[in-house]
Amino acid sequence: MADNTSWNQAMNQTGLEQELQQLQNVYTLITEFLVKYSFQLVGALIIFCIGLWVASKVSRLLLGLFKKHNIDITLATFVASAVRILIIILIGIIALGKLGISVTPLVAAIGAVSLGAGLALQGMLSNYAAGVTIIVTRPFVVTNTISVLGVTGQVKSISLGKTTLTNEEGEEISIPNKHILGEVLHNSFGNMLVEAKIGISYQADPEQAIAVLEKAAATQPDIDQKQGIQIGIDAFGDSAIELEIRYWAPTQQYYRVKYQTNLALYKALQEAGIVIPFPQREVRIVNQKLPEIM
Repeated sequence: MADNTSWNQAMNQTGLEQELQQLQNVYTLITEFLVKYSFQLVGALIIFCIGLWVASKVSRLLLGLFKKHNIDITLATFVASAVRILIIILIGIIALGKLGISVTPLVAAIGAVSLGAGLALQGMLSNYAAGVTIIVTRPFVVTNTISVLGVTGQVKSISLGKTTLTNEEGEEISIPNKHILGEVLHNSFGNMLVEAKIGISYQADPEQAIAVLEKAAATQPDIDQKQGIQIGIDAFGDSAIELEIRYWAPTQQYYRVKYQTNLALYKALQEAGIVIPFPQREVRIVNQKLPEIM
């Protein structure tokens, strides 16, 4: 029993000495590293911090210059962010060189990883590529009204991956940029075209009706008068002369302006005594003598 106790104590003592030796080795390694690379480490840290400050300063300076010259905010933000990232990458390479770390193998490794990531993320990267094209070529900008793939809305924001639209109901519609690039794109800027039809009786004077409608539409404050109001005969129906009214309304108030204008046009025709007919059909019954039944 005494021999077993002595053996256990010896084993515990040996394990404790090994752990202490490992801690001593780690301490020695850290000390040697700090002694050897402390100045390089501090220098690299200072260089990197200064680089971050310079990158942020340059980015803000570019944004200020773009705003001063009324450059589109989306393009300004993209360029400022790209310059900031480029400066940070360059400063990071300089800081690594200060530590004595070779950048060449690191660049090769990043290239290999980027190739694999590119193959795995083709859809996302195609969105980013399309986003860069949209930002640079600027087929539309924020606050424009666009129609693409059957969707219409006012552009709220443009990012590298997607374009966000909003409508009168406050809904946000996100469209991946790759589905915008290469498609037929309608840009009506800040307004949308309203097309309405109204029928008048064949006994009415079309010129008088057009003048009444023009006067009523001109009093509507939300219609874009600069782009003009078009009113004319669109077709000759079975029961009425069909007049068409075309005008531009703000995208964010499209339906409100449309309904308000329709009511004003209807009241104007009523006050002018111009009849809006309803479809009717004339049926004639010809009396014929029926044959006698035997």
